Amino acid sequence: MPLRQDANRPCAGSTLRVRIVRLTAPALLATLMADTRSWAQDFAYPESDIVGFSLGTPEVVQFALFAGAMTAALASALWLIRERGRIAHQNETLRAKLVVLNAHTSQLEALATTEGQRAVIWEDRDKKPAVIGALEATTGAPSDRAGFLAFGRWLEPGSAARIERLITDLRDEARPFVDTVETRGGAPLEVIGRTNGSSAVVRFSNLSGERAEKAQLALDHNRVVQTLETLQELLDALNAPVWLRDSQGKLTWVNQAFAKATRHETSAEVVAETSELFGSQALQKISDGRERGGAFKAAISTVVDGDRLVFDVVDARGPWGSAGLAVDKTEFDAIRRELGNTIRSHEETLDELTTAVAMFDENARLRFFNQAFQKLWGLESRFLESKPDTGMLLDTLRAEGKLPEQPEWRRWKNTVLSAYQAIEPQEHWWHLPDGQTVRVIANPHPKGGLTWVFENLTERIDLESRYKTLVRVQGESLDHLAEGVAVFGSDGKLQLSNPAFARFWGLEELTQREGVHISEIAKTCRDRSGDEEPWDHFAAVVTSFADDRGEETGRTPVGDVTLSWMVVPLPNGQTMITFVDVTASDQVERALRERNEALERTAQLRSRFVHHVSYELRTPLTNISGFTALLQSDVPGSLNAKQRDYVDHIASSSEALMVIVDDILDLATIDAGIMELDFIEVEVEPVIRDVTEAMQPRFAEHGIDLVVRVAPDTGSIFADAARLRQVIFNVLSNAADFAPERSTVTLDCERGEDGIVFKVRDGGPGIPVEALDDIFNPFQTGKIGRRRGAGLGLSLAKSFVSLHDGEIDINSSAGRGTEVVLRFPQVPPGVRVAAE
Repeated sequence: MPLRQDANRPCAGSTLRVRIVRLTAPALLATLMADTRSWAQDFAYPESDIVGFSLGTPEVVQFALFAGAMTAALASALWLIRERGRIAHQNETLRAKLVVLNAHTSQLEALATTEGQRAVIWEDRDKKPAVIGALEATTGAPSDRAGFLAFGRWLEPGSAARIERLITDLRDEARPFVDTVETRGGAPLEVIGRTNGSSAVVRFSNLSGERAEKAQLALDHNRVVQTLETLQELLDALNAPVWLRDSQGKLTWVNQAFAKATRHETSAEVVAETSELFGSQALQKISDGRERGGAFKAAISTVVDGDRLVFDVVDARGPWGSAGLAVDKTEFDAIRRELGNTIRSHEETLDELTTAVAMFDENARLRFFNQAFQKLWGLESRFLESKPDTGMLLDTLRAEGKLPEQPEWRRWKNTVLSAYQAIEPQEHWWHLPDGQTVRVIANPHPKGGLTWVFENLTERIDLESRYKTLVRVQGESLDHLAEGVAVFGSDGKLQLSNPAFARFWGLEELTQREGVHISEIAKTCRDRSGDEEPWDHFAAVVTSFADDRGEETGRTPVGDVTLSWMVVPLPNGQTMITFVDVTASDQVERALRERNEALERTAQLRSRFVHHVSYELRTPLTNISGFTALLQSDVPGSLNAKQRDYVDHIASSSEALMVIVDDILDLATIDAGIMELDFIEVEVEPVIRDVTEAMQPRFAEHGIDLVVRVAPDTGSIFADAARLRQVIFNVLSNAADFAPERSTVTLDCERGEDGIVFKVRDGGPGIPVEALDDIFNPFQTGKIGRRRGAGLGLSLAKSFVSLHDGEIDINSSAGRGTEVVLRFPQVPPGVRVAAE
């Protein structure tokens, strides 16, 4: 069978074909010989004699077939040799073409990789694009492939969005494009998109020379157009007419406010119909002003939707033409006039007030004042009408002695003037040298400036003080009266009662309620006295509308007590009912009870008095200490030696007096039973060290040695640290006062059976036996000590030790010195119970 060489296959195919022929020819020959035998058997030809050989028919047929096969094999071999030569010639030709194509491809790659252009090639939609070439570094384009394909990172946002849209159309619809883009660095690039078969190629090229200038002009033009369109959108949203005119004065563009004012839908309609907002005279006035000075600014009125409106018009000339803006100020002028009228009305109203008022503008200059202001400060009208500023006004008032003298005038003045920078109103109280008290309110204005209000509260404070004193006196008098007093209003509700009234009728709980009615009181009192007649009569008298009411008296039994009552009508429609216990036995008992109550009230009054006086003393003492420290700091001025000595004595005396006041306050608190201790775990040795260090100068002043001995196992106790220090301090102070000069005072601290024991011993004159009983009483002072204090040190020490559930003992006698023993429990019982 014939074999054909494939013209499109390489030379190796021919070798393969030869092998196939060599393997196939014997098989074919064997097949043919087998077929021949079968044919020979089927056709039994007679034998033949050829060249002396006797051949039969099968041999002739086989020979003929063999000769044919050999001929076919030779012909095939010759054909294969010829085809192999032809294929070899084709391969040589193809190799030559491949060399040329490779050279051409190298040239193209060299051309693509030169500076100035970069291409992105998409061979297949599913494959990543290839990027070849490079752009100049001045463009700011990334050199890496991923960064370059992220156009939004290095192209201007508008250009990046446009290029991505064009590339999408190129790849999806094979739509070519040519565009100019701008990088973030401002460099223009030309972008060309083309398709080649199934590939899409986008080439970015640098522009230079005239092409770069043209591209830059195109970009600038687009930017100007976009900016102009943006400004037009802004002007369209502006609620004020805006217009543009050419060099001939013809309208070329107006905004929506202009179109609306001229009753048009769009700007194009206004320009097409040449509709004007203002009349011809006004337009001529605008044109003349623009030509003379380059710009026109004035108020012009016109009619819009049937209303006469006034506009502030600004029209300016430019290189191309002119532009104008009109702002409606009709409502603003009306509001300004109304505001002016309101301000004048307010000023007239303020001028009639008795409260002094002064208004200052944003420059702190006086703008308005009423007559009360001038009367309060007694200033001349000429001075006030000169509009002085606030600083000058304060200096003038100070020079005339009308302001309270301040230790630091400049600082006080700056504090007052700081109200101009404040947001919220400020309030001050000035106590003037003439005894007046003025409440000063500085109210800031929203646009700057202040309104000062000076309210003279002298008379009001005096009346309030008198009224409160009167009410207090009356209340105290009623509360301490032996007679029961009840006052009812015209509506029958209880308005005032004293404890005696509630006690007589057992109304303690009922009288504590506000607005209790006489009917409810009558019911309770009837149940108590069993007599309905008095309280029914009281209810009728209290709620009666009779004009001729008079005083009434009577008696009524209340249990074993007989009360004498009196009904007294009051001028304001109220009714007072008084009750007096007239039972002799009750009078004696009441007398004893009142005496006991008087004693308790006296004790409470003494405690309140001491507490009140102590607090009242602290205020002037604080002022004395503060001014003394100020004098010592040389801020007001330098002091000479004698003055400094006096000031030092004042400071030391103030400190001593402050200690006495603190002691009195502590004593009053303890006597009142309201002293509370803060129990914590306290290390004893640090407390002793702090107290002894503080006391060391006092001992050294008289050459006294203080010896402190603390046992190693002292540890800690639960106590009030501050009061523990105060106890040790008072005991050591007492020892320092009575110990002889150049003697020794010892402080021993050791652990006892259930706590800590402190022992303070001095070598002083001792305490007589008859004085030991009074040594812990308040205000008991020794007669031979160095310092005559208030006599509260040991009394307070005993009180604080007792509050710790401890004990204090004094072992002393005349001429043997004194030993004070303090015993503090490890944990006070109250603390232990709380812990449990």
